[in-house]
Amino acid sequence: MHKFFNSRIDQAEERISPGGEMFSHLWRVRRFREPHACFCAAQTILAFQYLHSLDLIHPNLKPENLLIDQQGYLQVTDFSLAKHMRHCTWTLCGTPEYLAPEIILSKGYSKAMDWWALGVLTYEMVVGFPPFYADQRIQIYQILSGKVRFPSHVSSDPKDLLRSLLHVDLTKHFGNLQNRVGDIKNHKWLVTTNWISIYEKKMEALFIAKFTGPGDASNFDSYEEEEIRISINEKCANEFSEF
Repeated sequence: MHKFFNSRIDQAEERISPGGEMFSHLWRVRRFREPHACFCAAQTILAFQYLHSLDLIHPNLKPENLLIDQQGYLQVTDFSLAKHMRHCTWTLCGTPEYLAPEIILSKGYSKAMDWWALGVLTYEMVVGFPPFYADQRIQIYQILSGKVRFPSHVSSDPKDLLRSLLHVDLTKHFGNLQNRVGDIKNHKWLVTTNWISIYEKKMEALFIAKFTGPGDASNFDSYEEEEIRISINEKCANEFSEF
C-alpha cells in the first residue's frame, strides 16, 4: 500500500512539475546567476505572502521542496510540517541548515521563521551551499552567532538583503518588522520586480527544464523501491478489508 501511494504521488508530481526539484538543477550548475536567484526568490516570497495571509507557516523550505513546472515556475511542496497559527508556536521541526535561531533556542517562533528560511534559500541559490553548513550537524548551530560570510562574486544588493533576512535579532529581522513582507519586496534587489507578471506567470522563466511530455520523469532522481514488510499479525484486518 505504501508503495502504491508513493507511486501515485510521484506520478502526480511528474505531470504537474515535469522540471523536477530545484535541488537537482542547483546541484548540477552549482549556483544560480543572480537574476535567476532573484526570480526564484520572488516566487517564494509570493507563496509565503499568500500562506501567511491564511495564517499558515511552512517550516520546511529547501530546494528539495521546490518543484519546477513546465513553464519554469516554482511550486512549493511538502506541507507535512505546515502549521496554522496566528501568534506563536514552539514545535521543533524543520531542516537543521534552515532553522531560525528562535526555533533552536526554544523561544517560540512566528511567521518570521519562514522569512529566515527564505534568506537561507536565497543564499544557497547565489552561493551554491547554505550559509550555515558543517559536517557535524551540531556545528550548524553556529547560526546563533549571526555571522554570515559571502564569496567575492556575490554583489552588494543581495548581500544587503541577506544580512537583513538572516539577522539573529528579531527586532531587526526583515519579515518581522512593521512593514512585514513589504520590507522584503521593496528592497533594492527586488524593487524592480514585476510582481503581477510573476503572479500571473507572464514573465518568461530564466530556466525551463527539458522534458518530452506528461509523465516524463527524467528530471527526477531515481530511487530503488523499498521492500514492504508485511506483519504476520493482522490486528485490524476487518477494518481494512475493503481499503
